Amino acid sequence: MAVKEITPLEMKDWIDSGKEFQLIDVREPHEFETCNLKGELIPLATVSEAHEKFRRDIPVIVHCRSGARSGRAIEELQAKFGFDNLINLKGGILRYSDDVDPTIPKY
Repeated sequence: MAVKEITPLEMKDWIDSGKEFQLIDVREPHEFETCNLKGELIPLATVSEAHEKFRRDIPVIVHCRSGARSGRAIEELQAKFGFDNLINLKGGILRYSDDVDPTIPKY
């Protein structure tokens, strides 16, 4: 199954319009402490064991620094647990900083 994607600007539109979705950050705790988008931290290595934290009734946007780890997390969850509502944040927090909020540090 292909990984669905959303751009940072599209996600901002969802936020601004009040659309309900869950935001999951699959980076490591030290990355999350440096900067985050106020999502729930579930590091990539733990997504399978934490799969029950991912909602199935609303869209779930999964992100990391660049979009690579979140894409892998989505592929794993789709293959193992049949998720069909997971969306990768295209370009991750780096592109979010470029396109939406330049105050978010890039490291």
